Amino acid sequence: MQDILGILSTLRRPRLLIRAARIGSEEYRRDPHLHRLIGYGRLPRPGKALMTLMEIEGELNDQRRAQAASYSISKHVEILVAMMGEARLLRSKTE
Repeated sequence: MQDILGILSTLRRPRLLIRAARIGSEEYRRDPHLHRLIGYGRLPRPGKALMTLMEIEGELNDQRRAQAASYSISKHVEILVAMMGEARLLRSKTE
C-alpha cells in the first residue's frame, strides 16, 4: 500500500482544489461518502477504494484540463476529499 500513498503524494493539482478538499476532509465519513461516489454494496478496503477514487479523479482532472463542458468542480472536490480520507485510513492501518 505504500506505492498507492507514494503515487498520491506525487499528484499535482491546483491549490484551490486541494485547499477545498482539505477543508472538506475534516467532515469525511466513509460509509455515506463512499457509497455515493463509488456505488452501493459492500465497501472495499481503503487501499482498493483509494485506487478506484484515483482512477475517477484522473478522469475528472483530464476533463478539467481539457475544459470539458461536462466537468464538475464539486464532484472533483468530493473525490479529492474521499481520497484524502481513505489515505488517512490507510496510513493509520500501516502505522
